[in-house]
Amino acid sequence: MKRSIKLAVAAAVALSATSAFATNGDNLIGMGAKARGMGGIGIGMSHGAESALANPALITSVKGTEVSFGGTIFMPDVEYNGAQSDADLSVIPEVAIAQKASDNFWWGVGMFGTAGMGTDYRKDTSMTSGTMNMVTNLQLMQFAVPLAFKAEGFSIGIAPVLQYGSLDINYDMSGMGGGQVGSGVAQDFGFGYNIGAAYEMSGLTLGASYKSAIDMSYDGVLSSATTPFGPAGMGVFAAPMADDLEQPAEMGIGASYTMAGHTFAVDYKRIEWSDAKGYKDFKWDDQDVIILGYQYAQDNWAVRLGYNHSSSPIKDQSALGAPGLALNMFNLLGFPATVEDHYTVGGSYAFSKMTSLDLAYTYADEAKDSFANISSTSNVKHSQQGVSAQLNFNF
Repeated sequence: MKRSIKLAVAAAVALSATSAFATNGDNLIGMGAKARGMGGIGIGMSHGAESALANPALITSVKGTEVSFGGTIFMPDVEYNGAQSDADLSVIPEVAIAQKASDNFWWGVGMFGTAGMGTDYRKDTSMTSGTMNMVTNLQLMQFAVPLAFKAEGFSIGIAPVLQYGSLDINYDMSGMGGGQVGSGVAQDFGFGYNIGAAYEMSGLTLGASYKSAIDMSYDGVLSSATTPFGPAGMGVFAAPMADDLEQPAEMGIGASYTMAGHTFAVDYKRIEWSDAKGYKDFKWDDQDVIILGYQYAQDNWAVRLGYNHSSSPIKDQSALGAPGLALNMFNLLGFPATVEDHYTVGGSYAFSKMTSLDLAYTYADEAKDSFANISSTSNVKHSQQGVSAQLNFNF
């Protein structure tokens, strides 16, 4: 049974040609074109079926049955010491269903590409860039079953989550007297949950959400990648890293206010990278994420704007000496999740009472970072663009 599930998930993940660069660390700023058109807003404003992971309490806006499917074409632009990463295009799928089962109870099911990161320098022939032809690829997909209850304007929801992940890290150390490093792609499943609450009154919606950490282990990947820097190699690390890479816990609050077709929304969330296995070893900092969103909606159309800001979780570790210099190299070469400011625009058009289309475009300003590493300096430039489309059916 588990093998069958893994094959089905792998087939869905195969839609991604390369790993996705997410905006807040390795997390996508939002799941669904409506949320992404507003900078990732979703804790204090409902987006129907696509609210399952942002705040499951908000699927209670669905009036009957809503089916939503679509995806995002993500286009990161990453350069390391003048070498261009070929991991510059990926497709991230999403499918969500929510149904009002009674006056007070809603349920749903969904599959969401939620996070990822990676670089690809296999074509780099430069003798000076220091990329070591590194290839990294993390992909995460979550399956959720949101359940929500609503009475007197107050709603609560919970969504058990099954997460599938795959991770690969490999590089060539022949220029440093070694050889090819890497153990191949590893996969794992993990379990977690999202819980949320919301209160609605006179155009005002207040929301809160919590996402549990999800422990994942990718056999041989991180330990193999860091062995050359351990006691048997350069001796930079006291020991190779463990193979755990845990998706961190996340908590947030949000609010939105609607009047005469205008909706103003704000979300705040905190992502606890510093407590998550693996990310803690790479010295990632926690992130405070601020999101501002605006929507103007009429009977059959809507336009959206958004802004998302979070400081990079990757900081210069040079003060730690040789181990910190190695961490600088791994973070900026393999996992440069450094972008901070994101601007979004989106819209919707309803072809009928049953069918509608959502579109969104996201742009992340170029982030530039320069940290010392073991042999020289890691200079990274990173910007992003993304286009999202989603088709909705309401019954």
